[in-house]
Amino acid sequence: MGVMGNAYVWLDKRVPYTDDEVSTVLGLPIDDDLKNCSRYELCERVEAEFKLGKEEFWKLHSTQKIRFAVQSVRNMKGPTKFEMGY
Repeated sequence: MGVMGNAYVWLDKRVPYTDDEVSTVLGLPIDDDLKNCSRYELCERVEAEFKLGKEEFWKLHSTQKIRFAVQSVRNMKGPTKFEMGY
């Protein structure tokens, strides 16, 4: 898995993204300062926001990163009114 991850990062560095690809993601507008960040720089931002160690997020496999993001959003949102019995 690590070899494939390294290959993906190598390829990703060489792919020119269009303005459309970096301006919005699934309808979510992306701030200007994030549009030109590399994959590594974006991971550094996540590490800073969640107070993780250096390269702790960066070294995760892609699916682990997605799982972390989904669980973090779930934790931030808290239980729904339905789940609380309202």
